[in-house]
Amino acid sequence: MNGVTYNPNYERKVDKSCIPTCNILGVDIAAINMGWLLNFLISNIHDLKGDYVCVSNVHTTVSAYEDPHYRRIQNGGILAIPDGGPLSTVGRRRGYINMRRTTGPDLMDEIFRVSLERGYRHYFLGSTEETLKKLRLELEQRYPGLQITGMCSPPFRELSKQEDDAIVCSINRSHADFVWVGLGAPKQEKWMAGHQGRIESLMIGVGAGFDYFSGNIKRAPSWMQRLNLEWLYRLLQEPRRLFKRYAHTNSKFIIEAILRKR
Repeated sequence: MNGVTYNPNYERKVDKSCIPTCNILGVDIAAINMGWLLNFLISNIHDLKGDYVCVSNVHTTVSAYEDPHYRRIQNGGILAIPDGGPLSTVGRRRGYINMRRTTGPDLMDEIFRVSLERGYRHYFLGSTEETLKKLRLELEQRYPGLQITGMCSPPFRELSKQEDDAIVCSINRSHADFVWVGLGAPKQEKWMAGHQGRIESLMIGVGAGFDYFSGNIKRAPSWMQRLNLEWLYRLLQEPRRLFKRYAHTNSKFIIEAILRKR
């Protein structure tokens, strides 16, 4: 995975210039809302296969600002959607009045619902075997008839070429329309970029999306989501793991993106 970047030889079938973007800390965040995003994905799903979508928040955007390599990966997919409320808030302040938060879990829910009508197939890559089993059960109960064509929990280490090839073959044999990648940032974005053009599906990195849908963790109440406080709710759930990250990235985002308008 080290040194992986997006595939410069990947021949994209969809014109990326049609996507409105707001550059925040060097990352071209899609200046969109959920309605626009759903219409775009549904209208172009066959031509988007092989490409990837980054689900961007304050943490990934600040990380990309500090790391040019990761920034190229964030900008190398078809689009980076504003999962973090502060991103869409900054975008609206900069004149993109229709820009709204489009979270990974919300996008998953919308796509799953549409899939029941359109027959889209889904593959899930990431997390643990236990979580994937719980995820399958929850999805089958919540979305009866949803086509889950494969699930894989890769080892929490660098994969050998043989292991990686086996995963690629498993995904491509599944004929999935969507591959949901839950490896956590920045690993999931690096994985998607490294497999751009090799995977015959649209890849979407959804971070903790698997844990939300499997019931491992709960999402913040709607009022906290509206006030861009979902990060605080997650911090209260996992203070040891998230405190240092949020203290650094949130403060830097305020200084660089909001105060210095970068």
